[in-house]
Order: sequence, then C-alpha cells, then structure tokens
Amino acid sequence: MDVSAFPPIIRTTRSPSFTILTSPSLSNFTKTRKVKPGVLTQHSLAPVAALSDPFVLQIAESLEDSLPSFSSNLQKLRDFSSESLLSTPWPSRKDEPFRFTDTSFIKQSEIIPVSSPPPPESLNNLSVLEATHLLNLTIIDGYIIDSLSQLSGLPNGVFVGSVSSINSTEITKRVLQFLPISIQGDLFLSLNGVGSPDLVVVYVPEGCKIEGLLHLRCISSEGGNKDSKKLPVSNPRVLVVVEKGGEIGIVEEYMGGDGDLSYWTNSVMEMVIGEEAKVSHSYIQTQSLSSAHIKWTSIQQEKSSSYELIEVSTGGKLSRHNVHVQQVWSDTITGLSTFHLSGSNQTQDLHSKIVLDHPRGFSRQLHKCIVAHSHGQAVFDGNIKVNRFAQQTDAGQLTRSLILEPRATVNVKPNLQIIADDVKCSHGAAIYDLEEDQLFYLQARGIDLKTARKALIVSFGAEVIERFPSKDLRKKVELHVKKLLDPEVHVENSM
Repeated sequence: MDVSAFPPIIRTTRSPSFTILTSPSLSNFTKTRKVKPGVLTQHSLAPVAALSDPFVLQIAESLEDSLPSFSSNLQKLRDFSSESLLSTPWPSRKDEPFRFTDTSFIKQSEIIPVSSPPPPESLNNLSVLEATHLLNLTIIDGYIIDSLSQLSGLPNGVFVGSVSSINSTEITKRVLQFLPISIQGDLFLSLNGVGSPDLVVVYVPEGCKIEGLLHLRCISSEGGNKDSKKLPVSNPRVLVVVEKGGEIGIVEEYMGGDGDLSYWTNSVMEMVIGEEAKVSHSYIQTQSLSSAHIKWTSIQQEKSSSYELIEVSTGGKLSRHNVHVQQVWSDTITGLSTFHLSGSNQTQDLHSKIVLDHPRGFSRQLHKCIVAHSHGQAVFDGNIKVNRFAQQTDAGQLTRSLILEPRATVNVKPNLQIIADDVKCSHGAAIYDLEEDQLFYLQARGIDLKTARKALIVSFGAEVIERFPSKDLRKKVELHVKKLLDPEVHVENSM
C-alpha cells in the first residue's frame, strides 16, 4: 500500500507560468466581455495574453457559445468569472492544491458543453426518476425539469426554482446581492460561472421552518461511450439563502442516467445562512465510474447559525469536492461528516477549509474513506484556520482511512492553523488495514473470516451514514455502499 500523511505546513505562492498566446481564443473570449474601467483595457491586453491559458479560454468560449440565451440576472456572475479565467491556468500536479489529483483525464478528452435540456421522450428511460418525494426539484444536465419536480406544499414566502421565475423584486434583489459569495476559488468554480445555463434558487424567509426535506436531484443524462474521448460537460449551480431564524433540510443527490456513460459534472452550491438559522445538508454522489465530478460548496454563516454537512461519495472516475466555510460572526456551529469510497480505479478527493474569525465558534470535522481497489486513490486536504479574534473557539478534526488492497493509495494532509490564544483545538489522522484483533474477536464467536471482514468494512462508514436525517435515506445509502463492497448483495431500491 502507498500511504502518505503530512503535518501542517506553511505554503508560499508559486509564481504563475507565462505562456505566449498563439490561439485566437483570447480575442473571441474578450470581445464578449463587459469590461469594467481599470480592470481590462486595450493597453492591458498584452500582459493578460501572457498570463492566459489557451486551453482554458477555448473551454470558456465554447461554454459561452453553448448558451443561446440566459437571464440578465446572471451577468454579474459571468463577468466576475470571465475576468478570473483570463489569468487562471489549467491545474497540474505541480500546483500544490492538485498535487495528488490528476485532472489530465478531463484535459485529454473532447469537452462538449451540454447546450439544451434533454428532449421529453428521453426522460422516460431514466430509471432513477422512479422515486418521488414530497418536496423535489429535478435538474438534468444543469436545466430544471419542472415536469419531474414536486414542489406543492411549500410554506408561504419560500421559493424554490429558477432565478428568472422569482415573482418578487425584493426577493430577487436580496438573493442576487450574494452572487457570487465565493471570491476565492479555482478554475472550475469560474468555469461554472461562465457556463451555468441557469441559477437554482432556494429562498427561506425569516422565521420560516420547513418541515421534511427538500430533495435536489441532479442527473447527468448526456454522455459519451466510456471508451470514447467525448466528455459532455454540464454546470449546475444552486444558491441557498436562509434568512434569520429559518430552518431547512436539503438533500443534494448527483447521479447518472442508464449505463456507464462518460461525462463531466462541474457543480456549485453557494449558501448564505442568516442569524440563528439552521441548515442540514445531505450530499450524495453516485455518478458513473467513467465520469468526472467536480463540486464546489461555499458556505457563509452569520451569528449563532448552524450548518451540518453529511456526505457520501462513491462515484466518478475523478471526484473532487471543495468545501469552503466562512464563519462571519460569533457563536456559529459547523459540522462536516464525509465518507468516501474508492471501490474501483478512481480518485476520491476532499479539499475543505473552515475559517473562524469571531469568538465562540464551534466546528467538528470527521472524514472517513475506504480504498478497496489496487488502483484506487483517496485524497484529503483539510484546513481549519482560527484567526486572531476567534477567541474561545472549539474546533476538532479527524480523518481515518481504511486501505484494503496492497497498491491502494491514500494521501492525507490535515492542517490546523491557530492564531488566537484562548482556544480548544485538536486534530488527528489514522490510516490502516482491518485490525487483526477485531477479526479474531468476531471469529472467536463463530463468525467466519469473510463475514467478519464484510461486517467491519461496512461498519467503518456507518458512523457517517447514520448521521443522515432520514431513516429511508440512511437505508438507501447503506444498501448502495454494501452493493459496491459486495456485488452479491441484492439492492431493492437502486440509487
């Protein structure tokens, strides 16, 4: 087995590499930009060209061309993202954030933006649409499908749907002031801002507490053969705004259509949680093992707010989740619980950052992963930063990895940065195989070795799965994980 663990480190910023642009992509891309004074002028085109990556600009231009029309409400987001892309190169293994994550699978493919929602006749073939939920919004290839959604029964004042469908000027103005809430991101966050065909808005007014769960089903239906170079890309984007005292539970589920299709889902969820508001966020990713899944989750928490993320990720040839939590006031509570399973030749990557700037912040992070394939890989880069004024902070971080094959790889880098002096903080990391003592204990009670191993492996991820807020959801995810670890297990309710 290949294992590496790194202590907290202080990074220095690498100077950007310069490339002489020989492609016409830059001129085509910048022609459509709404240039802000002092940001990009005719005299500054030369240095921008030197910093630009032709491949990135080519993708950005193709994304723009694939959108025949879009809401004017998204212009600010597109301008912001476009300016960022002009100086953002494609990431490589030489870049620290992608040191252990190889994105060449995407770069070497023929990237084709999904330019329209699927035709109605193709929706009947999507078996994943059989399940229904009380509150349910279906998004296919980045487009909202109203005919497959069920939103009746929403409380007064709550809105779920496209930003262009908001019938309240006040709500529209309130929501758009947070777009985008993330000013620090990477190439993939900016590409989503340029290529997202719509913005899904979830708005919860002050004091409103939504009973039950809102299920956001994000489906990738368009894809190429797994042996082909074609890689259709979609860019779903969701903005959640929960006002003071509001409460909501969200299930965000990513899945593929029938077959082992090859596609790229480049998704973003941004969330603003008001004072004393509470959000429970369940995130499930079970996409095709021939796909790329890259996800950004950016959270902004105000005073005395609570945010809990429970994640199970098992799909994707390349799967990367970037989680950024900013506690912008005091007495906030943050919980991150994630379980990643690499049961095939795939990479499961979690990059997280929690920034605490104010007193009495509380955070807990638990990351667990299993690598059950000789060519499988798991990556964890977790950063908790406790700044000077975040006194009386209580922060804890733990990552535990289980390796089941000799050539499997796990790279973990827990990083706890503390500037405040009145805090209680801890973190730890453990990477191991199944313990012989535990196997012996079960065998001594008449359980055969094979059954004992299965029981220990399944129970390893159960600590996270049991935190899902719904019994049906817990059962569904548990059966799916058991099926991946043991194909002989019969699963009645497919993911």
